[in-house]
Amino acid sequence: MNTKYIIHSSNRAFSSLDKVLSGKAYNDARYFILCDENTYNHCLPILISHTSRLQESEFLEVPVGEEAKTIDVAMQLWKTLLDSNADRKSVIINLGGGCISDLGGFVASAYKRGIRYINIPTSLIGMVDASIGGKTAVNIDNIKNQIGYIHQPSAVVINPDFLNTLSEKDVVSGYFEIVKTLLLCDKSAFQSLLENSDVSDDIQAIKKMIPLCVDFKKSVVDVDPTELSIRRILNLGHTFGHAIESFFIDNGDAISHGLAVGYGLLCELYLSVKKLGLSDSILKEYCGLLRRFSAFPRLSLRDTEQILKFMRSDKKNADGNILCVLLQDIGEPVIDIALDELEVRDALLAVSKL
Repeated sequence: MNTKYIIHSSNRAFSSLDKVLSGKAYNDARYFILCDENTYNHCLPILISHTSRLQESEFLEVPVGEEAKTIDVAMQLWKTLLDSNADRKSVIINLGGGCISDLGGFVASAYKRGIRYINIPTSLIGMVDASIGGKTAVNIDNIKNQIGYIHQPSAVVINPDFLNTLSEKDVVSGYFEIVKTLLLCDKSAFQSLLENSDVSDDIQAIKKMIPLCVDFKKSVVDVDPTELSIRRILNLGHTFGHAIESFFIDNGDAISHGLAVGYGLLCELYLSVKKLGLSDSILKEYCGLLRRFSAFPRLSLRDTEQILKFMRSDKKNADGNILCVLLQDIGEPVIDIALDELEVRDALLAVSKL
C-alpha cells in the first residue's frame, strides 16, 4: 500500500498543488471539489483563485459536521458522480475538516473500485490528524467510523492560513489532537505547551506545531499503513473519546471531535496512572490544562452506562475486550490494553469529579 504521497505544508501550498496537477499523472483528470456550507463560502473562493487547474471543477456540497458522514450522503455523492459521467481518472478534492476528508475519502475509495482523492484540510484537526493516513469512514447509528476503508490520498495540501477563518471553538477542537501527539512523542514540547497559557488562542504558535504533528503521524503511518501494530498508538484518547462523542450526538447535544478526544485523554491518563504507573504529576498537569477551557463537556454518573454501550461497539475491540492505548510515560505508549467494564466505570466516575 503506497503511503509515499507528498504533503505540501506552507502558505505556498496551492502553488505546489497547481504544479502537481499540471503533471502527466493528471492528464485528462476531472476534478470534483467536496465541501460543506462553511468551506464553500469561506475556503473555496481562496482555493479556486490560487489554483488555476481547479477553476473548471464541479462542486459537491454536503451538510456541516458528522451529519454528513452517513451511507445515505455517500450514496447521493456516488449518484452525482455517475450522473456527471465521472470516470476512473476523476479526482475528488476534499476541502474541509475531518468529516469532509473521512467522507470524501470513503466515496473515492469505493467509486469504480477506487479513484484518487486529495485532502486539503481547512480545520486544525484536519491539518494535524484527519487528512493524513488514508483512514476513511462513515458512521452508523451515531457510532463513529464503523464502515470504511484505508485508501491513501494522492496528496495532502496544508495551507495554515486557512486557520485564520476558524472560530475559537474550532481551534480548540484541533488543539487536543496536538496535545495527543505531544503526549505520544515529545515530552519537552508537551511541557512547553503547559507553560504557554495562551497557546490555544495564539494562531501563530499553533501554526508552528503543525509540521511536528504532520511528520510524526506520517512516520507512524509509513511503518504501519493498515494499523496492524504501531499505528494503533494514534488512538490514544479515542477509545473513550469516540464513545463520549457518540453519547453527546445521541443526546442531541453534539460536541466537537477534539473536545471528545480531550475528555478521552483525561480518562486514559487516569487509567495510565492506575494500570501502568504513569506519574500522577502528568495527570495533574493535564487537568490544569483542561481548566483553561470553560466549554469543556461535563458528565455525570448516570451517563456512564450509555457511554459504556458505545464503547462496546468500538471497532478496536477484540475477543469481547475493550482495548485502549495507555501511557507508561510521555513518549512511551502501550497498545491493546484490555479494560474491564468496572475499570471503564471507575475512570468515567473519577474524571467526572476532577
